[in-house]
Amino acid sequence: MRASLTTLLTTLPTLICLAAEHPHLTPPNLEALIECRQRTIDYAQLVPLLEDPPKATTLGWHPLPATNPFMTEYTLHTPIHVFGHQTKHIALSGGSIIAILDLPDPRPLARTLQLHTAIDTPKKTIFGRELTSANTTNPKTGQPAIESIVLNVSNVTSHPGKTLVGCTYSLDDP
Repeated sequence: MRASLTTLLTTLPTLICLAAEHPHLTPPNLEALIECRQRTIDYAQLVPLLEDPPKATTLGWHPLPATNPFMTEYTLHTPIHVFGHQTKHIALSGGSIIAILDLPDPRPLARTLQLHTAIDTPKKTIFGRELTSANTTNPKTGQPAIESIVLNVSNVTSHPGKTLVGCTYSLDDP
């Protein structure tokens, strides 16, 4: 959880800058964002929702009561399909967008997606793989940066019987 908070604190200012520079982007493609088929600039469209979660209603999302202090959760009016699974439950957390699936064990999905094991205990699992690591320029500073896109699968005690799958987008110093 500390890593998630650190990612949020270091990534959010850059994502805010990206969102401010591109205020009229099209509605987000949630499936593509969750499956890591987008770029950091595409994820930046969601930054206003991190700053003001009720704005999500303009996209047809219904904010849910907080069950995890590190995630802002929503119910969608229309289900989405990610990695062969359907859901109407998503979450934002720092530089991550997550689908919350009705899968009690995340391990089979992690194997299918060929993810690396970070933690695998009876109560906690975290799997991930960096899909993109590309040199770019930080639009806020004009300095060199590394765009990182990481696919994650995990579970969390605040959501028993669920699997979280999603993508983390970040711009990091080289």
